[in-house]
Amino acid sequence: MSVLTTNSVHRRQAIASAFRAVGLASLSGAALEARQQVERNAPISPKDNLKITKLETFLVKPRWLFLKIHTNAGITGLGEPITEGRALTCAEAVKEVEPYLVGKDPRPVAKHWQAIYRHAFYRGGPILTSALSGIDQALWDIKGKALGVPVYELLGGPTRDRVRVYAHAGRPDQMKALKAKGFTAFKTGVAKKRPARYIETQAEIEYAAQTFAGLRQAMGKDIDIAIDFHGAISPATAKLLIKAYEPYQPMFIEEPCQAQNHDVMAEIARGTFLPIATGERVFTKWGFREVLEKKAATVLQPDMCHAGGITEVRLIAGMAEAYYADIAPHNPLGPISLAAGVQMSASIPNFLCQEQVSLGEGYIKEPFRVRDGFLELPKGPGLGIELDENAMADKIGHNWRNQESYDAEDNSVVDW
Repeated sequence: MSVLTTNSVHRRQAIASAFRAVGLASLSGAALEARQQVERNAPISPKDNLKITKLETFLVKPRWLFLKIHTNAGITGLGEPITEGRALTCAEAVKEVEPYLVGKDPRPVAKHWQAIYRHAFYRGGPILTSALSGIDQALWDIKGKALGVPVYELLGGPTRDRVRVYAHAGRPDQMKALKAKGFTAFKTGVAKKRPARYIETQAEIEYAAQTFAGLRQAMGKDIDIAIDFHGAISPATAKLLIKAYEPYQPMFIEEPCQAQNHDVMAEIARGTFLPIATGERVFTKWGFREVLEKKAATVLQPDMCHAGGITEVRLIAGMAEAYYADIAPHNPLGPISLAAGVQMSASIPNFLCQEQVSLGEGYIKEPFRVRDGFLELPKGPGLGIELDENAMADKIGHNWRNQESYDAEDNSVVDW
């Protein structure tokens, strides 16, 4: 036990003795026990000296960047400060923030968010906001661990007992195998035989619709299946595709066109009764404000690693609630991102479903488990996870790059 922790324990014991000496008649036995339980679980008193000593990043296969924020009390916080395909750039961005954080108390998380974001004269963007997002996750992790409670307790307590998740699959056999593992919601892509054209043929539209119809027939009407256009479809073709999908009622249509022009997405949204989803390439409350005001989407998908971390996504969720929009956190990344999403999703009323591609097997000591389509809320402090360093030993380092796609017919660049 460190000197810091020892002093904390002695101080809490002294305070408890003082309370007992005066009788503390106003507290019932149950209330006193509850207070003492909190004191036992919290290794660091709010008045104890707690300082950040180091920020450590490391590349993790398949394409992730993990962050550890170290403190003088031995408590570490975990985060994922990553922009896919730009891991080294994000690592350098974190390094540039390190001089600000080292020596400071990690617990005023919101103040650190404001300082890191606003002291950069050129604010926002995918790299800086992703670096900030991972740092924010790690600071919340430290704060929860210091107080001995899950992060969702610090956000007002849970609004639900478990969090629904969805899996990625493109074929009926894949979905059936995942359903057997407990999933009840899925996301697929637009089926196509070649890269989409700006104006698509009737045959391609029908092929995409029939493929989805096959998924619906195989899985039934009580299974949710969303479709991700990935921003790689033109607005003209998106309108045709959405109309063809409508009879099969997908859970939502994700990024029906590129996310930069919310006016175009709003026009698409007005033309269908299907929910439109967007958000993985939208950053901070300011970016989502425009989506909501223009009614471009009713399902918002802020990414915990890109949109500003737990602090910011919680605010985005509050904005969305006022517009009767749901939150379906985007997450094609690792278990730290998933843990952050689960903590945030547990605390909001307007949660829809959480994306995941890894439940943490081979990365964390207690991987998440799916049961009847849901994850149980973590009970541990902070983000509720602990890295399995031994299992991760063969996963350190990667050189993952964004794919480079070209049209076979004319060699033009294709979105992926």
